[in-house]
Amino acid sequence: MAAGQERLLKRRIRSIESTKKITRAMELIASSRIARARSRIVSARPYVEGMAVAARVLALDDHSSSNRLLHASQHGKFLTVVIAADRGLCGFYNSAVLRASETAIADRRAEGRDGVVVAIGKKAHSYFRYRGIHVDVAFSGMSDRPRFEDAKKVASSVVQPFLDKEIDIVEIVSTRFISAGRHRVETRRILPIPNDEPSEGGGMGYTEFEPTTEEVLNSLVPAYVEASVFGALLEASASEHASRQRAMAAATENAEELIKSLTRTMNRVRQDAITTEIMEIVGGSEALRQAAERASGDEGRTTEVSEGSFPV
Repeated sequence: MAAGQERLLKRRIRSIESTKKITRAMELIASSRIARARSRIVSARPYVEGMAVAARVLALDDHSSSNRLLHASQHGKFLTVVIAADRGLCGFYNSAVLRASETAIADRRAEGRDGVVVAIGKKAHSYFRYRGIHVDVAFSGMSDRPRFEDAKKVASSVVQPFLDKEIDIVEIVSTRFISAGRHRVETRRILPIPNDEPSEGGGMGYTEFEPTTEEVLNSLVPAYVEASVFGALLEASASEHASRQRAMAAATENAEELIKSLTRTMNRVRQDAITTEIMEIVGGSEALRQAAERASGDEGRTTEVSEGSFPV
């Protein structure tokens, strides 16, 4: 029984050691990708912020379209872009984003608005499908290393419905990357252009637009949305890698503690088996000694036969 239990413990320890190697490798990979993702965010932020400022300045300058580009209607249709991951094993990252997105969608519908959902990441698509929330457009393969081409694909499903007045509000639910150990989930409006952007002038100084402000806006608004989506994808990617690194580090640490605990248990089982074997050996030795003593006593009581009594 003890030998069988020891074999089971050895098998489980080997399995956990194999899992620990995987989690450790995933931790190292995620750590290496955090630095790359952070550098991409730092490089892209000035462009994203600049595009937002330029779009707002143009909207303020063009009185014919500024109302729609800067102010949302009270009962218009909304579009929510949800950015989650394609894979799991990244702690609470996916669950936090998806719960926030579900709350944001419910709040808009409570206002009496109809909505469109654009899901980025397999986890988002499967989550909404399980919850019975219709997903109008779904994208995957963008969460690990987002490219600007990916942002353009998402923006194409957002800009045209807004320009065609099919929707009035466009929001993105994703994570804002702050540091490797901290990020937060945000619901950010990108259309109409948020009012918290710099006021008229926006630090751009005196600017003239050619050929006309309206024609420049027709090209700038899609570029602004592409930049906003790309920035959100980059920050979501960095947050995902940071969450995965922490989750895999915790899993590796837990595996080490479990291996230590199982090793102690296995040693106790082995010691119990050795103690039992020693007791069996001692008991057997004592039994042999007693049997030898009994046999010696029996020989003392028998009649000795001399050598001469045997015929030659």
